[in-house]
Amino acid sequence: MQIIKATPADLPRVMEIYQHARAFMNANGNGGQWANGYPQQSLISAGIAQGNCYVCVDDGAIIATFYYAKEQDPTYQRIENGHWLNEKPYGVLHRIAVHSSKKGIASYCLQWCFAQCGNMRIDTHQHNLPMLRVLEKNGYCHCGIIYVADGTPRLAFQKTR
Repeated sequence: MQIIKATPADLPRVMEIYQHARAFMNANGNGGQWANGYPQQSLISAGIAQGNCYVCVDDGAIIATFYYAKEQDPTYQRIENGHWLNEKPYGVLHRIAVHSSKKGIASYCLQWCFAQCGNMRIDTHQHNLPMLRVLEKNGYCHCGIIYVADGTPRLAFQKTR
């Protein structure tokens, strides 16, 4: 497997992966995380244009996608019921989605992101049990609760060297 930046030509496959992920979440008790068609194509197109949308490729096929950037996330400025591990510059991983029967893809993507900067922050919905297991398995520490743009809470995690 390899991680590469997504291109405009990858957009249809990326959107297909997100559609599959939304259906999976809905079927598994997590319909609230990516409601109302989130993430929209315009958001993903912007991420591709900025160079922050990535794909995981296996045997020539795109099997996963995510947003990664080393940036200050505005939703991470306020954290409740805890605190971040540090205030050093950090990477963020958002909108990870996998469409493959192969195991370990999400972990591979998280490990790739961590290798880029050594200080990662990520959040997920409390009902996203598969993601919570992946975060625990990869050594992410629960730091508290943040609120995304629509005001809904997310569990916040960080991992640092």
